Amino acid sequence: MILIVVKFPVRPELADRWPELVAEFTTAVRAEPGNVMFEWSRSVDEPDSYLLVEGFTDAEAGATHTSSAHFRKAIDEMPDWVAGTPSIMYVDSADLAGWGPMAEVQPRG
Repeated sequence: MILIVVKFPVRPELADRWPELVAEFTTAVRAEPGNVMFEWSRSVDEPDSYLLVEGFTDAEAGATHTSSAHFRKAIDEMPDWVAGTPSIMYVDSADLAGWGPMAEVQPRG
C-alpha cells in the first residue's frame, strides 16, 4: 500500500472554505479504483493548516490518481489557495493494508 500524508498551509482567508474548495476533488479521488482512504483534518494547533491522509493499494493505483483529470485540475487550482508549499510524507510498504486497531487504547466499560 502507498500511504501519503500532506500538510497544506492554507491562505488564512480561505481556511474556513477549504473543505468546500476541495470537495469535488475529494469525491473524485474517493471513487478511484485502488483508493483506500482520502481524509482531510484541520490542525488544532495551526488553524490555517489541513492534513491530508491518502492511501492507494499499489503504485498502479497511485499512477492512475496522479494522471487523472481531477488531479491535474486540483494541482492547477491549489496554488491560488495555499499560503506556502505543502509538505509531504510518502511510504510504499507491502506490510500496510489500511487501517488497523490501535492496541494501546480500548473503550472502557
